[in-house]
Amino acid sequence: MTVATSAASPVSTPQASVPPDGLPAYRLLTGPDDASFCRRVSDALALGYRLYGSPAATFNGQTVIVAQAIVWPGRVA
Repeated sequence: MTVATSAASPVSTPQASVPPDGLPAYRLLTGPDDASFCRRVSDALALGYRLYGSPAATFNGQTVIVAQAIVWPGRVA
């Protein structure tokens, strides 16, 4: 038996209660405001992390440095 899904109603998989690969439940990603930082945030979201709060940005005199907190949505014991 096959089940049809559409883009409007994706099939969700159960969320693990702990982050994968021994990663912490809370992470603060920081770095220069570039494609690499955006990729790191996107990769974490693809793993199942959720954004926590607003991003932050500062200027160190040469580069814009950004930060984004992420949390694992599962229950961590």
